[in-house]
Amino acid sequence: MHLIITDAWLAKSRAIYLSGTKLVVAGFVASFALMLVAAGLYHWVFLKGAREGWPVIGSLVKLMVKDEFDQRDRFMRENLDVMAKRLGEMQAKMMQLEALGERVSGLAGVSPAEIKSTMGSGGALVGSRSLTMEELQATLADLDKLTDQRVDLMTVMESRLFDQKIKKLMVPTQQPVAGGILGSSFGWRIDPLNGRSALHTGLDFPSEPGTPIVAAAGGIVVTQEYHPAYGNMVEIDHGNDLITRYAHSSKVLVKKGDLIKRGQKIAEVGTTGRSTGPHLHFEVLVQGVFQDPQKFLTAGRDMPATKMAVLSPVKQPVQAAQMPRPK
Repeated sequence: MHLIITDAWLAKSRAIYLSGTKLVVAGFVASFALMLVAAGLYHWVFLKGAREGWPVIGSLVKLMVKDEFDQRDRFMRENLDVMAKRLGEMQAKMMQLEALGERVSGLAGVSPAEIKSTMGSGGALVGSRSLTMEELQATLADLDKLTDQRVDLMTVMESRLFDQKIKKLMVPTQQPVAGGILGSSFGWRIDPLNGRSALHTGLDFPSEPGTPIVAAAGGIVVTQEYHPAYGNMVEIDHGNDLITRYAHSSKVLVKKGDLIKRGQKIAEVGTTGRSTGPHLHFEVLVQGVFQDPQKFLTAGRDMPATKMAVLSPVKQPVQAAQMPRPK
């Protein structure tokens, strides 16, 4: 496109050539400028009409404000309904948690009176409405309070169950020699060295030399020494005045003061001390009195784990290892 521009007296003229690209750009710029002018004019007229109360403009403003409030109210209502649904799900889970707490409390020894029974609820649906924000907040506050109570209760039960587990681990119910065949049992017998009747204060487990000896329960090594009768001897204190003794070992792997876990290897079978052959002599003492180790080992093999704590010396009176001497 050619444009020729002349002055008023036609004395001077100027030719301008516009290509297709330049025409498009010029049209776009002109359209954009026109849109800005129109938007500014509309904005000015709309604000002026709203401030001065023009009838048409005032009606439009009221419609726009009403529509905005309706949308906001609908949005809040939908969110409240969703939150109320989630609240119902949380309450259902809380009821499940309460039922679980009742079952676990029996294992933990918690009195049922400490747990508030869950009351049933229901009925025909006559009418319903959406919850208000205040009602929803109050319900959430009640649920939070109930959750705190249940957490406290579960913490108490966890502590008691943990105590029971610790007591079970501290009672010597682990076989000290894997697959060991019981030789001499606890009680009166004919002494194999002098042929006279004597009290055998433990259990003998004949085994090959070097067979691992493991701790019957967790505890602390209080004695590790060579004894003229017991040979290489280890004593483990399990608390509550309960001690296990392991004698005649060929090699000791622990020392006094070591913390021992249940089933940990502490020595190897040997024939040191007053012995006629390789074996483990295993004893259990409660308050310094010899006990029959077989009752502990049998209980650990046959009784449920939840009842092992009954063997604890705290709850079971100590029976002295005094048996009538045979005539």
